[in-house]
Amino acid sequence: MINKVTLIGNLGADPEVRHLENGVMVARFPVATNETYKDKDGNFQQVTEWHNVVAWRELGERAEKNLKKGMLVYIEGKISYRKYTAQDGQERYITDIIANTFRLLERKEGGSGGFESRFPSAEDAPASKKGDMPAAVTSATPAEGDDLPF
Repeated sequence: MINKVTLIGNLGADPEVRHLENGVMVARFPVATNETYKDKDGNFQQVTEWHNVVAWRELGERAEKNLKKGMLVYIEGKISYRKYTAQDGQERYITDIIANTFRLLERKEGGSGGFESRFPSAEDAPASKKGDMPAAVTSATPAEGDDLPF
């Protein structure tokens, strides 16, 4: 089973950072994604979806240092649902995106005006996952006797 979310959007606010009692850092920030489509009358419509993103520990620390409202970011993570009872006694539900990694997709300072392609690499993998990555295949040549055309 897979629980994976990929977002490319703009930060709606600077990260809000808290330190829990055990010293663990958690950063929360909203990200807006936009979708454009043509309605039945042929007019373009734009829909904005807001996503609550949560970054824990070192990733939360990076978010606090590097992310600012309005920045374009790439985020990978998983979707998480929580339920709680509000002060008025009503049950409420929250959907969060728990970030595993993020990258800034901002324009280069003093560059040619294009976007810098800075998507995640193996170095951006969560610390607990780095050792779990499979080794790269070193040879792409077919095995002897393999006569398959593809």
